Amino acid sequence: MPFSIATWNINSVRLRMPIVERLLVEQAPDVLCLQETKVPDELFPEKAFRKLGYEHIAFHGQKGYHGVATVARRPIEIVEKRRFCEIEDCRHLSVTIRAGGKAILLHNFYVPAGGDEPDPLINRKFRHKLDFVAEMNAIRAEHDDVSGSILVGDLNIAPLEHDVWSHKQLLKVVSHTPVETESFEAMRLAGDWVDLMRLNVPYEQKLYTWWSYRAQDWQASDRGRRLDHVWSSPNLVPSFAGYEILRPARGWERPSDHVPVIARFDLA
Repeated sequence: MPFSIATWNINSVRLRMPIVERLLVEQAPDVLCLQETKVPDELFPEKAFRKLGYEHIAFHGQKGYHGVATVARRPIEIVEKRRFCEIEDCRHLSVTIRAGGKAILLHNFYVPAGGDEPDPLINRKFRHKLDFVAEMNAIRAEHDDVSGSILVGDLNIAPLEHDVWSHKQLLKVVSHTPVETESFEAMRLAGDWVDLMRLNVPYEQKLYTWWSYRAQDWQASDRGRRLDHVWSSPNLVPSFAGYEILRPARGWERPSDHVPVIARFDLA
């Protein structure tokens, strides 16, 4: 069986625990990285995960906002809960996990959404987002013969033209503005990260992982964006065995506006 990692902005893990359980039962990823858990560490629903065989749990959370968590069926070791922009808002967690004889450094990120106005001079949330991405330049795809790196999460930027339903109409909408997409791609390249979801996928193919709650019929309008990402160090690319965007999850009961992305590697 391949080694698999799922990433999902769950928009409150306690509220949506039934669909988290559904994902784990139906897809059984080796690792699940959650974002926007919205729960302090002492109230994280560990028992529910352990009951499903996910005995290894790491979390970095706070009450009501943000938060990330990584749960696994094999041992993990916490490496870092990094603070960005001198703000303690629980947006990063890194762990190590062994797979295929390699020590994998796994980063789980929740990048700030940035508010509605794409002007850092009048919107402090957008300024925070740009500063956060700039600080991510320090997160490099570390690797050698016996190790590699994977970065997943809700990065809240759709960088490419066909990562959104309309490139022209979203150029002035937060998540797809040029100042965001250019700094985002520059950061990815500087860190030597490979965008696995766009690997061997035609450039013109639309890829979405998020559909707004505001749409009366999200499926019919299909106005999506690719806000969730899976990156790796170059040495893991030969082991990459593909991925699935679990679009049906957007229609599950009480869904998140994001859907899970499941990446698979030949690293049993």
